[in-house]
Amino acid sequence: MSAPSTALGASAAAEGARPASGRWVVALAGLYYLLGAIAVTLWLWRDPASRVVASNPYDTDQFAWFFRYDATAIAHFRLPALTTAGMNAPQGISVMWNTFMLLPGVLLAPVTLLAGPQASLTVLMTIGFAGSATAMFAVLRRWGAGSTAAAFGGLVYGFSPALVHSAIGHYDLQFAVLPPLIVDAALRLATGRCGTGRAASLRGGAYLGLLATAQLLTAEELLFDAALAAVVMMAVLAACRPRAVAGRVREVAAGLATGIGVTAVIAGYPLWVQFFGPIRQHGSPFPPDYFKNDLAGFVRPSGFMLFHTRASAAFAANFQGQLPEYLAYLGWPLLAVLAATAAVFWRVIAVRVTAAAFVLLAAFSLGGTLLAGGHEHEAITLPWYLLQTVSLAGSVIPDRFSIVSDGAAAALLAFGIDAARRRWPAPRWSGAMVTCTAVLAVLPLVPRPLPAAMASAPPAGWPAAFAALRLPPGASVLVVPVPTSTFTEPLRWQADTGSPSSMVGGYFMGPAWDGQAYIDGNGLPAEAMYLNRLWVRSSRGGSTAGDPPYGEVPATAQMWGQITRWHPAAVVAVTGRDSVLGRYLTGLLGRPAVTAGGVLGWHLYWESPGTP
Repeated sequence: MSAPSTALGASAAAEGARPASGRWVVALAGLYYLLGAIAVTLWLWRDPASRVVASNPYDTDQFAWFFRYDATAIAHFRLPALTTAGMNAPQGISVMWNTFMLLPGVLLAPVTLLAGPQASLTVLMTIGFAGSATAMFAVLRRWGAGSTAAAFGGLVYGFSPALVHSAIGHYDLQFAVLPPLIVDAALRLATGRCGTGRAASLRGGAYLGLLATAQLLTAEELLFDAALAAVVMMAVLAACRPRAVAGRVREVAAGLATGIGVTAVIAGYPLWVQFFGPIRQHGSPFPPDYFKNDLAGFVRPSGFMLFHTRASAAFAANFQGQLPEYLAYLGWPLLAVLAATAAVFWRVIAVRVTAAAFVLLAAFSLGGTLLAGGHEHEAITLPWYLLQTVSLAGSVIPDRFSIVSDGAAAALLAFGIDAARRRWPAPRWSGAMVTCTAVLAVLPLVPRPLPAAMASAPPAGWPAAFAALRLPPGASVLVVPVPTSTFTEPLRWQADTGSPSSMVGGYFMGPAWDGQAYIDGNGLPAEAMYLNRLWVRSSRGGSTAGDPPYGEVPATAQMWGQITRWHPAAVVAVTGRDSVLGRYLTGLLGRPAVTAGGVLGWHLYWESPGTP
């Protein structure tokens, strides 16, 4: 083994850690993690096709829509198009700017076609917990951690509060299987553990490129976070062992060039469509420096943790980024153990690298300025403040660095456990003390089974109405309520039934008139918002209490002008004929051509484009 290869792997060789066992150890750990994942997702598995994690139906409906979109393409023996008018007709959307999850959506297409998109998402979430833990376990074993230490590391990462809270509708972040493998591949390339010589570096680079491509086609943001984590760890390693790393520069450069080439070949076209295609955008749709960790969030558990207080759960529920972004929590016991590990075993290179990475990535997760106890301290700038204005970094949501920082924390804990056992091999009870300390540190992270809610079921008459309308393939439909980021039910109905194939509106990230990225692009016009207001009033039996403030009543000519610009083949409203909305649309469009259950439908015939 060359000198560079021992730089980070000293705990496995020079420092006497036990060598990695066979694959069966990883497989057995994966089985146990799978049982844990099923326990966490237990209430979803009562009805995997209809139950969702409570508290965030909007993002869940959007993911269901994309999984149906993927499956429909696969059913027609083609890959999903990267731009589509299936949502936001007639302009369409670029799926690469959205939480598309192309690779998982394609791989799970058979499940979607057989059992529906929510079943696929339930499978994906379960694999996300178990697979993330198993990936971390395998990586730690590869770097010399003992089975017990690696098991703790896998638990801390795979079932971390960051992943548990990401399960509230953020499937792309919760599926964090690849980041540990990406960091591992990068470090193996940097240290020569993938083999010495140019050929070995090229193979290692190609492997890294394949992993990066898979992550890019799953969740681009996690690829950025994992890449930053790898850079941080390699920088610390270079600072600790400059001579060892200096001798690897040419081979590492060749490997990285190979990895970039592999990614360019496979994902070059999707990236071109994203950045240079017909529906490109710039900037971030989210407020700058808003979705960041609260410093107090590191020690205040939410109600999703088994051990919490009423006050801590209330603090988490009132977090400005809301529960899906409450990712910081690790708890005082684990933080204390990590600090003690870094202080006592700083000379162990693996501890030094992972400790430095954890501190820096956790600092990045706090954003550009300090948020502490729910109060903003704008005068206190943090490390991310220097990077948040740099190109793509400005589109990154800082609190999501918690996922990779938790990975560094998991590795630090594992290497610390082994270092403690080596330092204090006797008496016999010292090993039990180390294990008990690790258990007490990890215990506050134990999650409760995720709370479940029922997804919005398609209205009675929805499939029958579309069957009766007999619309040609690809025909766009104005569905009322018009889907938007706060009215996602039609996306769910479309995802569950496959009808219609294209609709006006949607929930997406897209460019406004100036190319700036926004949620829902330009947003719904006043006419669509008025229709949604009528739908809300109709669903309440005509009551105006709690109506959204959607402006004045549009004139008939104004409404027809907007419908003409949308140019739909039909209008479908989820309402009754005698409701406020039903009476309005009947007065506007005439008697409905289709009445099925609680759904009304009208054909729109156009003599020429733009002419009813």
